[in-house]
Amino acid sequence: MPRRALSQKRPLLLASIAAALAFYYLRVGPLPELYLIPLKGSAVGLLALYCFARHSSPDARLLGWALGAAALGDMAIEVDRTIGATLFFLYHVLALGVYLRNRRPRLAKVQSWVVGLTLILVPLIGWLLPYDRDQALETALYALALGAMAAGAWASSFPRYRVGAGAMLFVLADVLLFAEMGPLGGTQWPGILVWPIYYLAQLLVCTGVIQTLGKRDPELRLVSSR
Repeated sequence: MPRRALSQKRPLLLASIAAALAFYYLRVGPLPELYLIPLKGSAVGLLALYCFARHSSPDARLLGWALGAAALGDMAIEVDRTIGATLFFLYHVLALGVYLRNRRPRLAKVQSWVVGLTLILVPLIGWLLPYDRDQALETALYALALGAMAAGAWASSFPRYRVGAGAMLFVLADVLLFAEMGPLGGTQWPGILVWPIYYLAQLLVCTGVIQTLGKRDPELRLVSSR
């Protein structure tokens, strides 16, 4: 950051990054898992606060509520996978609302293909990957919301290589979780990769949306030191 360090200019972002890194490294240490749950939730929870602190537009607030649902999902999934998945489903619906409110007027043919394939392939992958076929339908239904969120982000007027890429990284993180119920079950790769990919996804989405809204509606910016 020019002129001022991140800790001075964006303390909520710095605190969020610090919480994400702390959770990733401390979870393999001696601390009981129960004490790590609030730390995990605070990583994305602070991104939600950043949305509320930086811009007063309805889109910023809707994204803040979406990230708040995701933060609760991050914590709940450590206790009950179904509750966690429900909260993430809510995140996808709320985030999709932000993207639909900011649709691009037109999409190039290639980008239309990306959107269409995302809508089709993500639920299909969610259906195919679990070995337990009793989990296939509910995974596919969740993946339908996931794919719609990512397709909406890619088709939105927000920067595609920040917000769109962040949404696609979210898809990648969840696909690894789907694969943990199938071909990657018993391997270490989901445990290593999912959290950093997921957190980077949320960081890109949050900063990309808020920065764009700040440029579009500078009069709605809130205190710049938050």
